[in-house]
Parts: sequence; C-alpha cells; structure tokens
Amino acid sequence: MAEHKEEPEVVESMMDKISDKFHGGDSSSSSSDSDDEKKGSSSSAAAAAAKDKIYRLFGREKPVHAVLGGGKPADLVLWRNKKISGGVLAGATAIWLLFEVLEYHLLTLLGHLLILSLATLFLWSNACTFINKSPPNIPEVKIPEDLIVNIALSLRYEINRGFSTLREIGHGRDLKKFLIVVAGLWVLSVLGSSCSFLTLSYIVFVVLYTVPVLYEKYDDKVDAFGEKALIELKKYYAIVDEKYLSKIPKGPLKNKKQ
Repeated sequence: MAEHKEEPEVVESMMDKISDKFHGGDSSSSSSDSDDEKKGSSSSAAAAAAKDKIYRLFGREKPVHAVLGGGKPADLVLWRNKKISGGVLAGATAIWLLFEVLEYHLLTLLGHLLILSLATLFLWSNACTFINKSPPNIPEVKIPEDLIVNIALSLRYEINRGFSTLREIGHGRDLKKFLIVVAGLWVLSVLGSSCSFLTLSYIVFVVLYTVPVLYEKYDDKVDAFGEKALIELKKYYAIVDEKYLSKIPKGPLKNKKQ
C-alpha cells in the first residue's frame, strides 16, 4: 500500500517540475521579447537623433517647402504642378528671347499691345450697336492701396538694412563681411561686363527657379558636400586670419566698444 501511495506523489512532483519549466520558459521568452522591443525603440530613437544632427545648409531645420513659406508660391518654385511651373519658365524664356535675341524694345511692345487692345475694344463696342448685341463688359481695374503700402514698406526695410550693412562695413567693424561684399560686387561687375542686365536677370531667375527643386531632391548629398566644403573654408580662413587679417588694425568704433 505504501508503494501505491508513493507513485502518485512522484507523478505529482514530476508534473510540478514540468509546469515550472514551461512557466519559466514563457517568462524568459516574454522578457526577451520586451528586451527586443526596448532595443528596437532605443535604436529608432538613436536613428532619429542622428538624423536630427545631420548638417543642413544655412542651418535649415524645416523642409524646403516650409522654408520657402509654403502655399502656392512654394508649390510653384518646387514644381509641384509641372504644367504651371513649366509655363512660367516658358513665359520667362519667351520674354528673354523677344527682348534680347529679337531685340524688341519694351516701350515699343507696350505701345503695340495697347494700340491693338484699344482698337479691338473700340471696334467691338461700336459694332455691337449695329448688330443689336450688348457691348463688351470691360472690368474696372484698381490697384489696392494695401498691396502698394506693403510693397513699399518691404522695400524700405530691405534698403535700410542694406544701408546699415554698408555703413557697418565702412566703419571697419567686420572684415569678413567686407571681403564677402567686395567679392560679390566684383563678381557682379564681371557678369555685368559680359552680359546685359536682362540676360543677367534671366540667369538669376532660372537659377532661383530650378535650384530649390534640385536641392529638395538631392538634399542629403548636397548637405554632406556643403559640410565638407564649409570645414575646408574655415580651415583656410583660419590660416589667412592668423597670418594676415589679424594684423590689420580694427576700426575706431569697435575699439571704443571694447
């Protein structure tokens, strides 16, 4: 009888050990799953942080569309609607060909267009009285006052800021800015001697109209190249500043401030 009592006890102990193993395996698997999830979340967070630390040209932190102000103007520059953007570029090219290649003059073009428009409207309005039809509805065009005021205020602000920058450079406060402005003016003078103002304006328009969409498409490569170029420029500028620029005396206003 004692042997019969020991057998169920042995079976129960074996079953308890098996259940403990299963429960232990489940807990270890769940802990491993949670560890994998933590690793995945930490790796994704590290990837996001590394992406945020990527160098962007001009300290850009927002997408190109947001930097350009968003809305329809940004859509136009970034070629969201290729038909409209292509039409604007084709219109600018046609104007450049008309005035630069065909040597058509602006006043002559405006005069001819106004003569054609006024003659058409005048003949149409008089012809309507003979054929018993209503005359053409010519809309009343008025320039809004707010638009002109806002444009004038924006131009005033930019012109005053330019004068302030020139005054600061003239006082010898910032040698780096002085060199940049002189280099820019020299490049502008070289371009002005090689092409007309209309051609230069057209080149600037094409560059401003095509570079943003190309930069948005290849921004990672351009930013990486820009970072390397900026590092090299800083090295060369540090050498030039140490050897030559630091030896140039500063302006009187800067010495007074110090």
